[in-house]
Amino acid sequence: MINTRTSAQKRLNVRKMTVIAVLSAISVMMSMIPFIGYIPLGPIKATIMHVPVIIGGIIEGPVVGATIGLIFGLTSLWNAITQPVLLSPLFINPLVSVLPRILIGIVAYYVYQGVYKVSKKVYASGFVAGLIGSLVNTVGVLGMIYILYAEKYLSLMKMQGSNVSVGAGKLLFGIAFTSGIPEALVAALIVSAVSVALIRKGKK
Repeated sequence: MINTRTSAQKRLNVRKMTVIAVLSAISVMMSMIPFIGYIPLGPIKATIMHVPVIIGGIIEGPVVGATIGLIFGLTSLWNAITQPVLLSPLFINPLVSVLPRILIGIVAYYVYQGVYKVSKKVYASGFVAGLIGSLVNTVGVLGMIYILYAEKYLSLMKMQGSNVSVGAGKLLFGIAFTSGIPEALVAALIVSAVSVALIRKGKK
């Protein structure tokens, strides 16, 4: 009995490590090759770089989701240091680049579990978890920028040549609305479809 339980635990740990490795590799690849991680939606591009984090959290739990999110966040931090662009100085702070990404998978897991308990629908649960998980990324990153770097953010935008006539809060809210909502909808559709496929496969 003990040997059976130990064997099952080993298989579970191997599976979790495999999921972490595969989804982290996908997340890193999307971060390193940005055009892979974006989907054109009319005049804007929606990022799906955080989708592997959400999927990992849903199918393997909050620890796996947080681990993949950590790797995603560290990759973002590394890119800010090694491939700097205008806003990179803000992302050198782990509170902006790493912490929100860790929370994505954790929140997505509990949202999925909560919705599934009520609906018993994998697709609906995955859709809501994908939506909320994506918004955690958007609100978390932009929220930390506002809390920590509101004035610096405005200064950087003016350096870019932007005609900034509003405060940092309204500017960041505009970004969250125009980009964050489409990204959340795209993530919700992808996560719901993948969740159904993976969970059905796991039941076979």
